[in-house]
Order: sequence, then structure tokens, then C-alpha cells
Amino acid sequence: MKTMRMSAPKAAAARRPPPQGGARKLGAARRFLESWSVWAAVALLAGCASGVKLDDAAPVETRTLATTGAGGAAGSGTSQTTVTSVDLTNKGGSAAINALPKIVYFDFDSFVVKDEFRPTIEANAKALTADRKQRVVIEGHTDERGGREYNLALGQKRAESVQKALVLLGASDGQVEAVSFGKERSAAQGSDEAAMAKNRRAELKYR
Repeated sequence: MKTMRMSAPKAAAARRPPPQGGARKLGAARRFLESWSVWAAVALLAGCASGVKLDDAAPVETRTLATTGAGGAAGSGTSQTTVTSVDLTNKGGSAAINALPKIVYFDFDSFVVKDEFRPTIEANAKALTADRKQRVVIEGHTDERGGREYNLALGQKRAESVQKALVLLGASDGQVEAVSFGKERSAAQGSDEAAMAKNRRAELKYR
């Protein structure tokens, strides 16, 4: 029986590990598949994202079921759906706002809120505290005496005095704005004391 012997070069070639090209190709393919899986998941999540605003109000539905006839079968076989609107206007609140006193009068050359107008400020502060959506602009005015710049500054101080009082009583800073018109917008015409007393004022105007 003959024993076949391999030559030394052939034996060495047989003991060599397989070429690495196939392993490298397999690893690259695996990495490509993993990367593709990641981006596919990202694309899927992006496609599932909704563009609907979260603060959109849903309509209120009133469903009326079909009645059953005398023979035991439903009259129409389907339910009727109607959509009813919801009235979000606060008509009662608006009426209460309209009924509030909205003018604070001042002494000559003064921006101090007098005690007799405390109820006016308290009532408006209560309305603002009860409804945080309400906004009010306080307009400061003066009589005709003095220069334009002086009266603009005095009107601003009067408006800010009312503003600070409202905030101290519970209104928020964002609800109240103070502006001045100085002597430009008179409530009463004339140069007598009665007319000028009506012009030294701060008016609350809801927006």
C-alpha cells in the first residue's frame, strides 16, 4: 500500500487560513445592514410624527341613536351624528366688566390715588384676578395747565399709580399697561375748576 506524501510547499499551503477578503466583505455587509436598520427606524419615527397642533380644540359631538320600529327593526339602521358648537364667549363676564367704574380722579398736580377711589380699583382688580385673560390699559390724563412734557410725565405717573394698586391687589403685570396722553385728550372743555377736575384722571380701558 502506497502512502501519498504531500510536498512541503503544498502542505504549507493547505495549513494556511482562508483568505481574509471574504471575512472583510461579510463584516462590511453586516455593518451596512445595521446602519440601514437604524436610519429606517428614524425614518419610521419621523413618518409617525403628527403635525396636528396639540392645542386644537376638539368639537363636541351629540349622537342621536336611531329609533327602533314596531316590527323590531331599526328605522334607519344607522346613527345620526351632529356637531354642536360650544360658546366660549364670557358674556356674563363682559357685562360685569362693562358695569365697573373705570375712572379715577386726581387732585391738582398729584398722582396719589385718593381713598374715595379705592372701591373702583378694588372692583377692577377683582375682575382681573377672576379672569386672567382680561387686559386693561390705564390712560393717564391731566388738565391744561403746564407744559406738554410735564403733563405727559404727570399723566404717566397717574396711570402707573393705578397700575401698581391693581397689581398689589392681585392682577398680574401682564394684564395691566400704563400709558399717558398728558393734556391732549380732555374729557371736558373749559378752563374753570369743574372742567379741569374732570380732566385730571386715569381711565381704565379693557381690550
